[in-house]
Amino acid sequence: MKRIDTELPGVCILEPDVHGDTRGYFFESFHAAKFAALGLDLRIAQTNVSRSARGVLRGLHYQWPDPQGKLVSVLEGAVWDVAVDIRRGSPGFGRWTAVELSADNHRLFWIPQGYAHGFCVLSAHATFMYQCTTLYAAAADAGVRWNDDDIGITWPLATPILSAKDSIAPRLREIDPARLPVYVP
Repeated sequence: MKRIDTELPGVCILEPDVHGDTRGYFFESFHAAKFAALGLDLRIAQTNVSRSARGVLRGLHYQWPDPQGKLVSVLEGAVWDVAVDIRRGSPGFGRWTAVELSADNHRLFWIPQGYAHGFCVLSAHATFMYQCTTLYAAAADAGVRWNDDDIGITWPLATPILSAKDSIAPRLREIDPARLPVYVP
């Protein structure tokens, strides 16, 4: 497995070793010891799967005060996946990075605690897997507006299909600082 660090501290792309032949392919999407050797000592508490149609945008989501790290990947189709640094006091506060994840490229994206996360579907449909380091906590569920001008994400679609919750999420500057993760150097 290969780790590719992004410009955001801790956020990385993982490219697994894919073994294929005429029957198809096989790869390890998670192996605790191999991840630890790459500096990712993860404890997965919950795995979620969503399926969405082209043009759907989910996010930007995070949990606070019960933060989650997320190891995400695509089982079918393709998405454009985004992580945003929302840690109060971080030198990278408000910065974002993105990667295309697909069933063809087999990439995984690690988004540590303290980052908001979202994706939009590029293919006819996409089946998306989230492996989370903590359990979902409805009381901690939070979000940042997908098109916050202060963040300036360059999404590959102009008019996404949004949930009611995502369409009214606040801009990052509108969120009470007590509802944001804290940067720990």
